[in-house]
Amino acid sequence: MEQPEIEETSFPDERLELIFTCCHPALALEAQVALTLRALGGLTTEEIARAFLVESQTMKRRLSRAKRKIKEAGIPFSVPPDHLLPERLTAVLGVVYLIFNEGYTSHPPRIDLASEAIRLGNALAKLMPDEPEVQGLLALMLITDARRDARFENGELVLLPDQDRSRWDEAQIARGRELLDLALSLRGRGSYVIQAAIASLHSEDPLDWTEIAALYAELARLTGSPVVEVNRAIAVAEADGPAAGLALLAKLDLDSYQYFHSTRAELLRRLDRLDEARAAFERALELARAEPERRFLRGRIREVGGTAPSAR
Repeated sequence: MEQPEIEETSFPDERLELIFTCCHPALALEAQVALTLRALGGLTTEEIARAFLVESQTMKRRLSRAKRKIKEAGIPFSVPPDHLLPERLTAVLGVVYLIFNEGYTSHPPRIDLASEAIRLGNALAKLMPDEPEVQGLLALMLITDARRDARFENGELVLLPDQDRSRWDEAQIARGRELLDLALSLRGRGSYVIQAAIASLHSEDPLDWTEIAALYAELARLTGSPVVEVNRAIAVAEADGPAAGLALLAKLDLDSYQYFHSTRAELLRRLDRLDEARAAFERALELARAEPERRFLRGRIREVGGTAPSAR
């Protein structure tokens, strides 16, 4: 169906303008993000479902409901005036970050998606320079993306502690930290500012795991996200030992989340509970999609005395 022509606006970027247009507050936040990703982010329904930790069919139904609501409610396809931009900001930030995350974590990395997200983040920072969460998101993406070239070696996954830091983009990390300082000076205490602070700490040597764990605890309080709790458990395990991390994981119900099982398996391995570790690694392998991660997990299964399934 032909869309109404959009009037000229002061937006610095056409795609960002379209994202704000799609993130109408009459829709639930998740529907705003999912619809925008489908229409503008270059992501498939399956990729969006994976980002939300739901099945593809579930996401298809949610997208259909959102489209039906737009039609029935006559929600206008128009760019909001400047004074209404903040009410759409949470969804817009979510769209940009999920585009980045899909590009960064894919194998091979979707550099086009990650770069597009950073470009949108820069445009957003120019549009709303006094919003700390905007600066925090851009800082998070820059610091994270600076480590991209070190994540794989000869096609194999390299964990953060084992990465060659000479392959990190130090200038990009420095730029990210400048933006983080700006966000903090704007009294930013939101989820993207906290994640940027965590990413910055991850770029230091040695790592301050106690501070990282404290920031994850605050992020978990803000978001209520069980995925954040998995990351918090990793930091707690480094600061206080694997048993402390396992105790946090025991409170979570994330059977369909690959990294819950691989994290739990790693902590069990460190405690020499090898049979349990093997079972957890095997469950992570069942859920893993990227072949480098599958090879890594098969190696771990062999280390704890199991017979890893062959590559599919």
